[in-house]
Amino acid sequence: MVLSCGPRSILTSVAVLLSCLARAAISQASDPESKRGIAYLGTPHSSDYNIFLSRQSPITWYYNWSPYPVGRPSSFRDIEFVPLLHNLETLSGDLNQLRNLPQSSTHLLTFNEPDHDVSGGGSDISPPDAARAYVEQINPLSIQAGGRWQISHPSTTGTGAGLNWLRAFNASCYELDPVNGCRADFIATHFYGDFPALASWLGTLNEYYSGTTPNPLPIWITELALPQQSAQATEVMMNTTLPYLDGLGYVGRYSWFGIFRRENANAWTGDGVSLLDNSGDLTRLGAEYLTTENVTFRAGMSADDRDAASEGWRTRTSVYVIVTVVLGLTGLLRL
Repeated sequence: MVLSCGPRSILTSVAVLLSCLARAAISQASDPESKRGIAYLGTPHSSDYNIFLSRQSPITWYYNWSPYPVGRPSSFRDIEFVPLLHNLETLSGDLNQLRNLPQSSTHLLTFNEPDHDVSGGGSDISPPDAARAYVEQINPLSIQAGGRWQISHPSTTGTGAGLNWLRAFNASCYELDPVNGCRADFIATHFYGDFPALASWLGTLNEYYSGTTPNPLPIWITELALPQQSAQATEVMMNTTLPYLDGLGYVGRYSWFGIFRRENANAWTGDGVSLLDNSGDLTRLGAEYLTTENVTFRAGMSADDRDAASEGWRTRTSVYVIVTVVLGLTGLLRL
């Protein structure tokens, strides 16, 4: 075989190398299977979310405790919106709103903290009342019943009270519908605490549902944080927690409670959970939440300028591209 090593053949080979590697870089820049999401609280600084919605971000879904999607920034439309039926008082109107949602919305959350009082953000619903509304109005929406939605059981607090509420709820469900109970495709829960307590709670919840359903159900942690601790302590917790959740097969998705500026943190969580500083830039915690095996974010990256921030991404793929191109050129020039 005769190799042609003129300038044109070298340029062609380099172009092929770069084309292949560029495709690899794009495919690894974001992970469509990522579990990480956004618990959207609303902010006067809508551009703060831009960095969480960039192409390099691992965020694949969001919710906002309602069935009404966020209007701005428009890039929220690029990830799945997961509606929530918050309480009984608004249930009728919220069910009607589900018909207006795009087909990209496929999962449905139900009843926010029914085991907790309204003043603390819960919906304060008794298990029998929740079961009755669920069987009559929510069961028919399930894909198991021919509907369009994959549905969660109510999102309780990650406490003994939450587990007791779920036990009473499931008992009421099967009293009303002995065959199906309250249909569920996944379980949603909230958890505030350190890593050992989180791991214990998830194990308890998984064990309970493994004994009540024929097939294991994925668990979503839709509120997650370590409240009233320093930023440093919270970083340690997150550094341990995220790899654990990413590797735990029965965890389907999770969202950190803290995509807000430090000055907007509430008194109960404290500002140690904040993913943004008071300028709207990533904190060390925010950078950790967005960092994956392939993409590294850094504290201080701006949410105001998505394009400028994109220049700061450091990926393993980028290193691979540089090394491979250099080696490829070296090999070609030696011919």
